[in-house]
Amino acid sequence: MTASDPKADLHRYLQSARDSLLWKLEGLSEYDIRRPLTPTGTNLLGLVKHVSGVESGYLGDTFGRPSGEPMPWLADDAELNADMWATAEETREHIVGLYRRAWAHADATIEALALDTVGRVPWWPSGKNEVTLHHAVVRVIADTQRHAGHADILRELMDGAVGMNEGNNSMAPGDDAWWTSYRSRLEQTAREADRNA
Repeated sequence: MTASDPKADLHRYLQSARDSLLWKLEGLSEYDIRRPLTPTGTNLLGLVKHVSGVESGYLGDTFGRPSGEPMPWLADDAELNADMWATAEETREHIVGLYRRAWAHADATIEALALDTVGRVPWWPSGKNEVTLHHAVVRVIADTQRHAGHADILRELMDGAVGMNEGNNSMAPGDDAWWTSYRSRLEQTAREADRNA
C-alpha cells in the first residue's frame, strides 16, 4: 500500500463531486436545468448556484480569505432560498463560471493552509463556530456529494441519464427490458411487504 496524502485524498473526492454535479447539466436546455422537479423546487442549476456559495463560505470566508465574488443571494436581506434557483438573468455560463471560480478559490485555500488551521464560520453562533480546515473540507465534500446525488435523481427523472460521470455510470448492466423488469419486481416486493406488515 502506498502512502496517502490527506490533502490530495480530500481534494480528489471534492473534485469528483464537483465534476459529477456539473456533468448533470450537459446536453440539457435552459428550461430543463432550471425547472423544479420536486415539491420543494429542487433544480439542477440551483444546486450549482448553492454549492458555489457553500465553497466560497466554508473554504473562503471561514478562513479569512473572501473570494471577492458578489453573491447577493446570500445577503441577510436576500429572498428566502434565493441560493437554490437561478433567475432568468443568471445564465448557465454565469452560474457555472461562478462555481468554477469558487472551487479555484477553495483549492487555493486548501493548498495554502494546513489541515489543522482553525477558522470561524461567520454564520454559526459565536463560541460554536470554530472549525479546522480539515473539518470544513469534509463538510463541503459531504454537501457537494449530497447535491450531486440530488442532481443524479433529477436527471434520471428528466431523460433517464444516470451515473457518477461520463466514464462511470456506476449502474448494474442491463438493457431497457431488464430495468423495466427489475423495477416491476421491486414494486411487487414493496406491495407484498406492505400487505404482510
